[in-house]
Amino acid sequence: METREIELFSKPGAKLQIQTHAGLPSQDGSLPTLVVFLNGLMSPQSTWNPAVDILLSRLTSHPSILTYDRYSQGDSDPDPYDPPDTVYGHDALAVIADLHELITQVCATILHLPPPGPNLRMVFVANSIGCPLSRLYAAAQPGSVSGFIFLDSMMANTDFVSLFPNPDAPGFDPDSLPEDISVDDIRHTRQEYHRMFRPSVPNQEHLDRRNLRELLPDAEKPRLPRGPDGQSPLLTVVGHDWEVFATQSLEGQMAIPKPVTHAYVNSAWHRYNQGLCRLTSKEEGPREPIIAAGCGHFIQKDDPELVAREIINMLHKLNRRLS
Repeated sequence: METREIELFSKPGAKLQIQTHAGLPSQDGSLPTLVVFLNGLMSPQSTWNPAVDILLSRLTSHPSILTYDRYSQGDSDPDPYDPPDTVYGHDALAVIADLHELITQVCATILHLPPPGPNLRMVFVANSIGCPLSRLYAAAQPGSVSGFIFLDSMMANTDFVSLFPNPDAPGFDPDSLPEDISVDDIRHTRQEYHRMFRPSVPNQEHLDRRNLRELLPDAEKPRLPRGPDGQSPLLTVVGHDWEVFATQSLEGQMAIPKPVTHAYVNSAWHRYNQGLCRLTSKEEGPREPIIAAGCGHFIQKDDPELVAREIINMLHKLNRRLS
């Protein structure tokens, strides 16, 4: 992988840190392939390096690869269009517009590939908020994405606090809670999720998440558009290990009791992932998410071997479409 800085033509003076790998020419007449990795809010592009290293060591015919830090993430500069007088900056639609410009520019000037569209086979590998970003990109650029790997997608359609009952709401019945969960547990958890995860909480990246629920209100729709070959894209959905995530939530700064995480977060997240599995046809993806044993939310950090394996599996499936 080659590391370099690049300036988008539309945002001169603001550098994005990227890593690229130029793939080998196809020997079978298939479209050239570009694998694009999309980070979460708290996971810069460097978190993909172990999985990319494994991927390149296992394949004899390499795809082209792009990883990058979004504006104000990792080693990239701030977005020059962000207003200076607010904690909120660009939203998800601005991110995908930048992403399309970046991919187009990298393909033309560095990787020497066709632009996104009918002559390029593109696969998105995404973690956390990178997953809804990839969905929005595909909707904005139909016919450009051949495959998606969602690694513990962010639940884009919730404010997170609403995952839990409100003990201060009129008519709340304490006896409705599971036996191993107290009212104090619920109140503490709601406060922590309100402090850390609600969409209006600012982040270092200045990515404004407040309209994400309106942009993607449903896990299972809209369907992912067809790819460059005119076929439904391939889809792999991977979720975290429930017990690992519950342990991390307990031992982290939020100190969420494990029974609360299991009852209200893990269960809701699994249903969301099941909805994501319905974004494409049954023939192009399983109906149930894969559970990444031993992994918390950042699956690419906890099990890069799994990530590389799923990418290789998807590339092989795409190649079989040619036969």
